[in-house]
Amino acid sequence: MSILQSKIILLVLVAVGVSATSCRKKEGCTDAKALNYDRKAKADNGTCEYEVTNPTSYSLEIPYTIGKYLPSPYNPEDNPLTEEGIALGRKLFYEKKLSGDNTLSCAGCHKQENAFADPDAFSTGIDGLLGSRSAMPIFNAAWNYSRKFFWDGRALDIEGQALGPVVNPVEMHEIWPNAVAKLQADNEYPALFKGVFGTETIDSMKVVKAIAQFERTLISGNAKFDKYLRGESQLTPSELNGYNIFMDEAGGDCFHCHGSATNPLWTDNKFHNNGLDASPADLGLGAVTGDANDNGKFKTPSLRNLIYTAPYMHDSRFATLDEVINFYSLELKYSPTIDPLMKHVAAGGVQLNPQDRIDLKAFLLTLSDEEFVTNPKFSNPN
Repeated sequence: MSILQSKIILLVLVAVGVSATSCRKKEGCTDAKALNYDRKAKADNGTCEYEVTNPTSYSLEIPYTIGKYLPSPYNPEDNPLTEEGIALGRKLFYEKKLSGDNTLSCAGCHKQENAFADPDAFSTGIDGLLGSRSAMPIFNAAWNYSRKFFWDGRALDIEGQALGPVVNPVEMHEIWPNAVAKLQADNEYPALFKGVFGTETIDSMKVVKAIAQFERTLISGNAKFDKYLRGESQLTPSELNGYNIFMDEAGGDCFHCHGSATNPLWTDNKFHNNGLDASPADLGLGAVTGDANDNGKFKTPSLRNLIYTAPYMHDSRFATLDEVINFYSLELKYSPTIDPLMKHVAAGGVQLNPQDRIDLKAFLLTLSDEEFVTNPKFSNPN
């Protein structure tokens, strides 16, 4: 091969290489809103940088009785509370675009006037389908140190609790890419997300982090009994006797699972089989863990705000507090996983007399926090 031929071949190879390089899409930051936007880039390589925002740090307003007796609330390090994040989460909590047909928000099943529970026995989803469990109320969730949420504990942290209902086919029946796309196309949301997370790009985790920030501010701690502990109110003889019955192992024996004056959450946030059924059809925690020893165990609900959260139990089987008290007094049922704390199951219950039941109910109603269910900071901002 002559020298001339070799040079021609080399030039051809170089030309082919240049052509191939020019056809390959240039990588870089393709987001025009980024600081390092590259207008020549055709393929985004994840290098976009955004203006750093400094949202305003927020500290929870902790009621006296809760702050006095409980450790600091739990808050994940990757989701610090900020005023902007809480405001965004509040807006998203009431946002119907998170549902498949834009008709249902988180607040649709968690109503403020019902302590963020649902007055219906089972919530209705966008397709008219009914859920199989009562919607749990939402308050004081930042002190749930077990970090397990829902009646069966299937979700980790408030963030995990907020993630599932959007895609649940019985509830909001949407897929996250669609929900995010609707928010991304909104005139307000991109800028709001940028103010919290430093980017206008929305994703499902940012949505649930914001909702979780708002839900951590849903704090109830100003009921009549709280005022009594602060020396600002007096209990009637019936209410005081009801509290004594509540605390008496030979009486109502309620405090092991439901707290006391020194556990003002009025729940242990644990899971118990409380003797509802001899053969539980709903396995509760057992269906999540796969452990037969957990069958029939459900999360202990708080006794705060009971006047607003009827019906009661995971399956809403009791319409009134009187029915609940009668159950624990007379109707307990044995099953293999019944909690050892149900010490009176052989007798059917704790056998409270009619007056004691009246007094116990009177005490339970002192845990109602009207200020919580009417607080304008928790209402719909949209």
